[in-house]
Amino acid sequence: MANPTSRTRGTGSPARRTMTAAARAAAKRAGRPARPEHAARQEEGAAPGRTLLIEPPADGWEDPPEPEPFEDGPEESAPPRKIGRSVLVAVLGLVLVAALVVAAVLGWQYRQGRQAEQARGEALAAARQAAPVVLSYDYRHLDRDFTRARALLTGHFRDQYGKTTKTVVAPTATTYHGVVKATVAAPADGGTPAVSVVSATADKAVVLLFVNQVTESTQVPEPRLDLNRVRMTLTRTSAGWKVSGVDAL
Repeated sequence: MANPTSRTRGTGSPARRTMTAAARAAAKRAGRPARPEHAARQEEGAAPGRTLLIEPPADGWEDPPEPEPFEDGPEESAPPRKIGRSVLVAVLGLVLVAALVVAAVLGWQYRQGRQAEQARGEALAAARQAAPVVLSYDYRHLDRDFTRARALLTGHFRDQYGKTTKTVVAPTATTYHGVVKATVAAPADGGTPAVSVVSATADKAVVLLFVNQVTESTQVPEPRLDLNRVRMTLTRTSAGWKVSGVDAL
């Protein structure tokens, strides 16, 4: 009895030999060594597929919508939170700066108010002391009177006072034995003198005074009383408040 395996050449069915030859030919074309048995097994192991035919619609296919970009929740939400924190920090910084500015302004205004209030009292006292000295003189001791007055003056007014008393007041007072005595007006019952502050800052003040001047000389038979209103300007100096201007109203 003939051997059944001697009828065929090699192993496997004709279909397998055919697939092996095809795989070998494809491997030669691709330039890589063929693995016929492995390729045949892959093709044998592949499940037969099914073909599904779909008729196109009468009005044609609609363009499919473009895919939206994939959004990752945690990564996209992080920047808004960072921006929100940055905006909050910036707003808080602005509020803090504004509060500091307001506090500085209020503090400066408070200090200015305190200094102005202190200046009012000091300038008022200086004006009451200076008016009788600056607006009085006696021909019998002019040099002493003028020296005392100049010690209470400052600036251009001091120089002007020195020139006026030397060229006008002294010769007239000496010739006519002039005596002028000035006092700040006050109520008869001894109340507060008629002095008020018109304006005041930390370094300058304007004071209004009601001054009575009694004048005696050989030109008048009896003492003459003059009721004057005087506006006196005072300036703060290193030596205290000094008179920097006197105007008769």
